[in-house]
Amino acid sequence: MKGKIIKGIAGFYYVYAKGNTYECKAKGKFRNQKVKPLVGDDVEITILDEQQMLGNIECILPRHSELIRPAVANVDQTLVVFAAAMPEPNWNLLDRFLIMMERQQVPTIICFNKMDLVTEETIATYRKIYANSGCQVLEASTYEEHGMDELQRVLEGKTTALAGPSGVGKSSIMNMLNPSANMDTGDISRKIQRGKHTTRHSEILPIGTDTYLMDTPGFSSIYFYDLEPEELKQYYREFEAYEPYCRFGGCNHVGERECGVKQAVADGEIAKSRYENYCLFFEELKDKRKY
Repeated sequence: MKGKIIKGIAGFYYVYAKGNTYECKAKGKFRNQKVKPLVGDDVEITILDEQQMLGNIECILPRHSELIRPAVANVDQTLVVFAAAMPEPNWNLLDRFLIMMERQQVPTIICFNKMDLVTEETIATYRKIYANSGCQVLEASTYEEHGMDELQRVLEGKTTALAGPSGVGKSSIMNMLNPSANMDTGDISRKIQRGKHTTRHSEILPIGTDTYLMDTPGFSSIYFYDLEPEELKQYYREFEAYEPYCRFGGCNHVGERECGVKQAVADGEIAKSRYENYCLFFEELKDKRKY
C-alpha cells in the first residue's frame, strides 16, 4: 500500500494511506543503506495489524526534492516566517536561511507576521530590503486576521515547508490556515522575547485540496559547512544586475575598488543589511577555510 509520511517521532513513522494513519517502523535495510525516511516521503508499507493500525515501511519512493534543514522531502516551496516585532527580525538569521534554500533550489516566500505591531513605514522598509532577493514577500497579522487570504492563495495546490525561529507566530498561522490543527501556540517569554519551543518535530498537515503545510521545529542558528567564499555571491540575486559594473572579473564585492555592487549599496539600490551580512558570511567562510 502506498502512503505519505506525515510525522516521525523517536523511530516511529506515521503514514497516511487511504484515509487512515498507520504507525510504522522502518526496516533495517534503510539503516544499512544509510537512508533515513523523512516527513513528506511517499512510501510503500505492509500492514501488520489493521485493527491497531500498525505497519512496516518497505520502500521509499523517489523524492523530487529534499531539504537538509528542516529535514523534509518532496516540498515545492518554503514559507519562512519572521516577526515584524517582538522579537525584532534577525536579518542575519533570515539571510542565512535564504542562502540555505537557494543552495537547495527551493523557492522561498518570506512572511513577516505581527504587522499590527509596526508602522506602514516599517512594513515598506521590510519589503524594500528583499524586493530583489528572488523571494516573494508577504505580510500577516494573526491578531487582526490580516493576510490569510493571500497566504492561502500562494500555498494552494503545493506542499510547503513552514519554517522560522521560535516565537514568531508560526503555530498561530498554522491554526488560522487549518483550525483543526489545534496546535499549542505557547507563550512569549517577556524576559527574552522568544517563544517556547512548541514544535519539536516536523509534521505535515492538510489545509486544502492537494495543499499541505509541513510544520517544522524552530531554529535559532544556521551555519555553512561546505560553501566556498567565492560561491557566496551567486546566492544574492540582487547582485547580478550590478556585477557588470565591477572593474575586475570575479569580483567578490568585499575589498575591491570600483565595484558595481558596492556602488549599488551606496546608492541605496541594494539594502545595506543584506550587503553587511554578505560581508560577514564571506569573512566567516574565509576563516573556516584556514582551518
